[in-house]
Amino acid sequence: MMRPCRFTLLLPLVVVLAACSKQGSDLSRQGLVYCAEGSPETFNPQLVTSGTTADATANQLYDKLIDIDAKTGEVIPRLATSWQVSPDGLRYTFELRRGVQFQHTAYFTPSRDFNADDVIFSFRRQLDPASPYHDVSGGDYPFFNAVGLNKLISTIRRDNDYQVTFILRRPDASFLANMATDYEVILSAEYAKQLLAAGTPANIDSKPVGTGPFIFERYRKGSYIRYRANPHYWDGKPAVDPLIFDITRKSSRRLAKLLTGECDVMGLPLASEIGEVRKHPRLKLQSEPGLNVGFWAFNTERPPFNNPDVRHALALAIDRQTMMKAVFYGTGSVANSLLPESSWAYDPDLPPLKHNLDEAKALLKKAGLANGFSMTVWAMPVSRSYNPNARKMAELIQSDLAAINVRVQIVTYDWNTFRRRLARGQHDSVLIGWSADNTDPDNFFSPTLSCAALASGNNRANWCDPAFDAILANALLTPVRSKRMAYYRQAQQYLYKAMPVVPLAHGLRFLASQKDIQGVQLHAFGAINFAKAHRED
Repeated sequence: MMRPCRFTLLLPLVVVLAACSKQGSDLSRQGLVYCAEGSPETFNPQLVTSGTTADATANQLYDKLIDIDAKTGEVIPRLATSWQVSPDGLRYTFELRRGVQFQHTAYFTPSRDFNADDVIFSFRRQLDPASPYHDVSGGDYPFFNAVGLNKLISTIRRDNDYQVTFILRRPDASFLANMATDYEVILSAEYAKQLLAAGTPANIDSKPVGTGPFIFERYRKGSYIRYRANPHYWDGKPAVDPLIFDITRKSSRRLAKLLTGECDVMGLPLASEIGEVRKHPRLKLQSEPGLNVGFWAFNTERPPFNNPDVRHALALAIDRQTMMKAVFYGTGSVANSLLPESSWAYDPDLPPLKHNLDEAKALLKKAGLANGFSMTVWAMPVSRSYNPNARKMAELIQSDLAAINVRVQIVTYDWNTFRRRLARGQHDSVLIGWSADNTDPDNFFSPTLSCAALASGNNRANWCDPAFDAILANALLTPVRSKRMAYYRQAQQYLYKAMPVVPLAHGLRFLASQKDIQGVQLHAFGAINFAKAHRED
């Protein structure tokens, strides 16, 4: 990233000052600095479900076969120009875009264009334990496994250089939507072969190569990522060059950099900072209704959280209306379900969760815990639209639960450590959430609460219920929307009774930037995209 120039006795002062001036002016005119909230865990979004990692990688470095149109919710072409589905719903044949180049980097020069071999490699790595890349970087593919693609896809057939067919074991109404997510990016099979021969296969995830709009140059953990524009990008060379991710953990510091012009775009402003951005004459605020949900998940493998009565008691003891005022400042709405009300599958007849201390105490007494107990609440160290300030929310929960004799210790770590320990199930409960990757309702359930999500480490409640999985499976086997809706309403009623998680809020997504920055794509779902960003003259 661009750092302040430092003087040296080896050069005349006038030369140094001239170089600094040119460096700053070039970046100001051509480049873009994005103030990000954290470091990516990897440069391959197949390996994690972290929004921080997806923002830094998915749309900057890579492309997918297909995408979701943010306005219509329809599937649209990307690296696949068209596709056909067999009448029985078991075969999806994709025609691939021709003339697409992989990125030319300091460590890799492609000898051919993108073709079917790259599609097969990218999915076989996740699907097939026999792939030499399957276990590289840990071998975890949380989204792919959580939504069941590992069990759904039977074969990927190479029809010719520019046609591939996915053969499924059963029909699945969410297949195309899941293929369009930020986690199903296309990697280079040629680069993978080169790394394998060199004995450095893990470099595929730390020295990335894709077909996307930006090329990876440098990374310093906790400090910056530097990308340059891809001159061979099939969808047009980006207008900004370079693209810098300035990694600044504290939101107040990100806002200060935005106010002073050190950053052009700021990710995830706190709800309490929205007013400051709105009143500043050089800044603008972009917002989108979020397809997301913040929730409080209980580790149901640990007593007493394995008891639904205890989970319901805790849910009844918290005051979510106070949370909305103290944490969201008008930037979100109370959640009554994992699904937001804007989803076509939302159940309006779901009973509302009310604040009721007497009923909470009665349920604890029924569970043999009339004198209360001690527990931990883990609070995310990062801000998310579905939970702008998890620490503050944890403090409110701590205060609320004291009224029913439940003693709360608040736990937090840096983001990467937090996620790693969370995946190991070391928590009693956690304040976290989910931002949907597409508009299909299954995206709120299978990646977060299915048995497959538990196996992949993405089920924060550590809750596996075959009856719930059966409801989801029936919904996916049903292509007719009205019939699918009935299954998803059944799923919401089932979760209300089981209460493995307490839905808390749906948040608006915000992006703050300098007024002259245009074209930054912020959607209700998916990661940020700078491919079409530019400065307005």
